[in-house]
Amino acid sequence: MAKIYQHSGPHLFLLMWKASHAVTGYSHESIRAAGFGSLSDFAVLELLMHKGPQPVNVIGAKILLTSGSITTAVQRLEKRGLVRRERSGEDARVVLVHLTDAGHALIEPSFETHSADLNRLFDVLDESERTQFAALMRKIGQRAEQLEG
Repeated sequence: MAKIYQHSGPHLFLLMWKASHAVTGYSHESIRAAGFGSLSDFAVLELLMHKGPQPVNVIGAKILLTSGSITTAVQRLEKRGLVRRERSGEDARVVLVHLTDAGHALIEPSFETHSADLNRLFDVLDESERTQFAALMRKIGQRAEQLEG
């Protein structure tokens, strides 16, 4: 059996995977504490808060949900009165998802709380380390996409 050496590709991947798992768990807990049972519901509302009305397929692509999953999430949010769907005035084939007043009232303070939780997580890094971390994450992500084809 091959030994995994410090700083080898397998070792670096393992470190990244473990950190990613821990960070994702922390993020999910923050979102649950903000009153969301579903990460996808939070992600849809957050995207609409920041980007305004969006087509369903664009939302799914941006938050990495399949077409079936995004449709289910939008329906769930619509039933709760947090979003509404309406046809685009420019192209009737396009259905845009809009935040309702109730959706805004829920996501804005929830996002502020979640944002503070994430800032607390990354407070362990100074500004120089944050800059380096961001550059390294972009670089490795781009390399993976390049090698994937």
